[in-house]
Amino acid sequence: MSARETSADGKSAGTGHVVVIGGGIAGLAAAHRLLERGARVTVLEASDRVGGKLLPGEVAGVRVDLGAESLLARRPEAVGLAREVGLADRLQPPATASASLWTRGALRPMPKGHVMGVPGTAAALVGVLSDEGLARIERDADLPRTEVGDDVAVGEYVAARLGREVVDRLVEPLLGGVYAGDAYRISLRSAVPQLFEAARTHASLTEAVRAIQGRTAASPATGPVFMGIEGGIGTLPLAVAESVRARGGEIVTHTPVTGLRRTAEHGWRVTTADRALHADGVVVAVPARPAAELLRAEAPAAAAELAAVEYASMALITLAYRRSDAAALPEGSGFLVPPVDGRTIKASTFASRKWGWIDADPDLVVLRTSVGRYGETEILGRDDTGLVDVSRHDLREATGLAAEPVATRVTRWRDGLPQYPVGHHARVARIREHVAGLAGLAVCGAAYDGVGVPASIASAYAAVDQIHGDPRGVEQLTAHPVQSLHGGAGE
Repeated sequence: MSARETSADGKSAGTGHVVVIGGGIAGLAAAHRLLERGARVTVLEASDRVGGKLLPGEVAGVRVDLGAESLLARRPEAVGLAREVGLADRLQPPATASASLWTRGALRPMPKGHVMGVPGTAAALVGVLSDEGLARIERDADLPRTEVGDDVAVGEYVAARLGREVVDRLVEPLLGGVYAGDAYRISLRSAVPQLFEAARTHASLTEAVRAIQGRTAASPATGPVFMGIEGGIGTLPLAVAESVRARGGEIVTHTPVTGLRRTAEHGWRVTTADRALHADGVVVAVPARPAAELLRAEAPAAAAELAAVEYASMALITLAYRRSDAAALPEGSGFLVPPVDGRTIKASTFASRKWGWIDADPDLVVLRTSVGRYGETEILGRDDTGLVDVSRHDLREATGLAAEPVATRVTRWRDGLPQYPVGHHARVARIREHVAGLAGLAVCGAAYDGVGVPASIASAYAAVDQIHGDPRGVEQLTAHPVQSLHGGAGE
């Protein structure tokens, strides 16, 4: 049965009953789009809430995000979905996009004129790199061309062309803010696809960066690069869920899926602890490891590939201070921290400076820090008090803020960020090839084509197209992943 053919009860995979497994933003976006296409939809979520890594909360009575905090607005999917579900009047750009680097013992302005930390000229990194590091960048023009082949690690390639200091002082903290990963393992093709393509056609890396910058200058984008939502982007999945229910979709929480099998009569049988659902189509919108378990029976090759996807864990520490105690806080939206400097936190966001709805509280200033990178276990093993203490220590060292916070909150994201090592794009292509052989089945989420919110939504829309028999969206995303930019300090 192809995705356009009908099952025994006369329903097509696209317009009959579709079960979406996973109630994160990808699953909810898929459900929303499926309902628009005329399907009957059931969303099954294992946890007690929807939203996944988008989580609204509060500290000292102030509404904040306890997960991701901004949307890349230069892609249409996230802001478009927000508008579709009634949040248009709550979309707000950051009040400031001026961030810093805490490196070499001081807060230094975040350089401009780079692509994910890779400069077009040495002058772009004056003040961040040593004289030796700047001189090493200048040698790039004289080096023989480096072939990037089918893929290469960002750190390995950039260090070979420009020196390790560029990677350690700027590329690493920027990539770490997106993936909580290791720049020397992360795929250039998947994480910075525009730079990968430019590197294939230019003799030097700085020349490739200048070419990207030239194209951008010739066709400048309008509007803000990032957007937030008043009350936090954690309100987005709640609004999408409300819209899904209003359109007749069913969302069931506390319901892990225990089995997924094809049937001759109904297309797919989805089982939980206390019910069995028959579906014409299934969208698997859960992280790689649970997806592997679900696909093991019907798509063992895809399951094996998914089981090999690694994740990084992290924690966010949100702190509220009396405004009078934080009066000397530096300007800007916060700072990033290169791992090479040996600090514990990897970033801090001055949330009250960055988002107008948080700054509206006249008595409080809210900050947050993040800890945890790929392979780190000791820091995340500390209790909440220990994470607050180390955050306060580093904040004091970086900014002089020594006051006692009036409230704190620690949010742990175990296996929160999928890693995109060298060869990730090929792995995704193989997964999609295996899944494509099973009519009425599609996968989506952050494990495939980009970790940001727009990328997750784009993969959801492509999955819906595939359920309807149109593979072009999936093919496009697999060939051209969505670059997930860093939304400022502490993203």
